[in-house]
Amino acid sequence: MPLTRESIAQALAPVLPSGSLERASVCESFVGLRVALDPTTPVPHLDRIAAQALGAIRVSAGPERVDALVVEFVDRMGGVFHTARPTEPIEPSPAPGHQPLSGIGVKPSARAPTAQEQAAPLAGVRHTIAVGAGKGGVGKSTIALNLAVGLARRGHAVGLMDGDIYGPSVPTLLGLGSLEPRVLRGMLQPFYVHGIKAMTIGKLVDAEKPLIWRGPMAHGAFKQLVEQTEWGDLDYLVIDLPPGTGDVPLTMAQLLRLTGAVIVCTPQKVAQDDAVRAARMFQQLGIDVLGVVENMSYFVADDLDPPREYDIFGRGGAQTMAQRLAVPFLGSVPLTVGLRKSSDAGDPTANFSKGTPLVRALDGLVTALEGQVALAAMKRARPTLSIS
Repeated sequence: MPLTRESIAQALAPVLPSGSLERASVCESFVGLRVALDPTTPVPHLDRIAAQALGAIRVSAGPERVDALVVEFVDRMGGVFHTARPTEPIEPSPAPGHQPLSGIGVKPSARAPTAQEQAAPLAGVRHTIAVGAGKGGVGKSTIALNLAVGLARRGHAVGLMDGDIYGPSVPTLLGLGSLEPRVLRGMLQPFYVHGIKAMTIGKLVDAEKPLIWRGPMAHGAFKQLVEQTEWGDLDYLVIDLPPGTGDVPLTMAQLLRLTGAVIVCTPQKVAQDDAVRAARMFQQLGIDVLGVVENMSYFVADDLDPPREYDIFGRGGAQTMAQRLAVPFLGSVPLTVGLRKSSDAGDPTANFSKGTPLVRALDGLVTALEGQVALAAMKRARPTLSIS
């Protein structure tokens, strides 16, 4: 039977309670489900249901491949309380009149979640900072990476999560090409390069295969990078978001308590228009905008003596936009040949060579961000009253 929403719903009829399947999506050999159940259902039971669903779908699909299944279990208000990604299918064998949630046994290999898994996501991270943009092509990933490296060079413990699910750039920017991901105790181990910990979906999928994923699958991939990476204790975790205002920023806002967000924009008005939407999205989600960065603010021809600057895109537009939005302006970053070379070579440390216009701009950016993070932390601190 062809793998369609209708065939999936039919295959899952013996497995799921009537009316609990809210959504089924299919993209190539990937399937996403949204199932409404009681949030007090034990996690092992939910995982077993997901494994049964995988078995039923594969049986129904016949010769068609089903490479992955993501099941989101939601409550009556639509909030996701558990996500399952079964790898070993269980053949569904319900008896007549069987109610899937009653009397479900636990496989011998099933276990209760550990204390680490039950803890809040990123419990060991002091400050979580999202880097976003209203549109692609403004250098958002480059800014996120250099912020992370710059913070690490000041003695902070820093992580960089490549949340740009559809177009991950971190493998190239960090030079991860020859490195392979490692899993230890069921957790992804981040790559430790250039003084930072980094994890990217670009090292978990085929580098040349397009990720044609619908919202639930992007949601699941982002959630996995957050919850199944062993970040450890960090002062800062910088999250590089995909451009726009889609599913991943919404997932992040639901899943994490962020310190704030940084908006990356180029000087021209067409970029500002989209950056305003990104800023308004973060504000609507209750996330502080720590500031705006004007990337590619000007071009430095450093082969001339002395170097000459050219305002290719019209310098200062993002700063004006920040003033109009009443949010901080963190600084301007020039476009240089050296930045392009180091990005292509996967060597961001080279961007911090002393005496260049680029390193002065990046150092100023890091200083401004540290200041805004400190202010945000002060605003969140609650006063205490001691009575003696």
